[in-house]
Amino acid sequence: MLTTLKDRSVIVTGGSKGIGRGIATIFARQGAKVTIAARNEDQLRQAAAEIPGDVRYETCDVSAWASVERLFASTAEAQGGIDVVCANAGAFPQTKIIEMEADEWDTVLATNLRSSFLCVKAAIPYFKQVGKGRVILTSSITGPVTGFPGWAHYGASKAGQLGFLKTAAMELSRYNTTINAVMPGNIFTEGLQDLGQEYLDTMAASIPLKRLGNVEDVGNAALFFASDEAAYITGQQIVVDGGQIIPESLEAIDEI
Repeated sequence: MLTTLKDRSVIVTGGSKGIGRGIATIFARQGAKVTIAARNEDQLRQAAAEIPGDVRYETCDVSAWASVERLFASTAEAQGGIDVVCANAGAFPQTKIIEMEADEWDTVLATNLRSSFLCVKAAIPYFKQVGKGRVILTSSITGPVTGFPGWAHYGASKAGQLGFLKTAAMELSRYNTTINAVMPGNIFTEGLQDLGQEYLDTMAASIPLKRLGNVEDVGNAALFFASDEAAYITGQQIVVDGGQIIPESLEAIDEI
């Protein structure tokens, strides 16, 4: 059993739905004080009301420094500091390179990668104050390990997070702070559902465990990285994909 995270102060960006909401739910169940942040206030309000536990919400544009700085300051005031940051916010519009506008590329990189940097930068003063901290990035298998047509910008941002992770781990160590990443595969979320049933069925068929993951599968991995038991693990990543990246081909799946 992991050491309790009761009363620890947690921020989850992109926490109004999908994987972020799953992460927030896992931490709230453990008794943590959780702030979920996103752009849509209505979705945040609904999520905060439905997640059992001590959950507050705040709107935030994670690609804007002033907005992130305000989020961290108000959360620290409301929750008595900041112990854990789950930099989860992400966007993944599906557009092939030949059709992609430069502005879309920039928006995805800002939402997914720039935001990781901003969250870490904003957290440092609070971690320094208490002498410890935890950061968990939500990366992906797409980009670092696999590719998919239409997600060149998404894949670049997720691979970029892992590059950022390595140096951040070194720099954060002076504050007794660890930073690690979860790398989800195909997790059943609202965004994935929008891609259609054919996509969902095809993806499930390519996974050795024969199912898509759920958001709490990722939340449990994030919880481990936030625990006292993971205090000597930093600059690392864990794949949460039901074994999706293991088979050499679909034929290999058929042999199971």
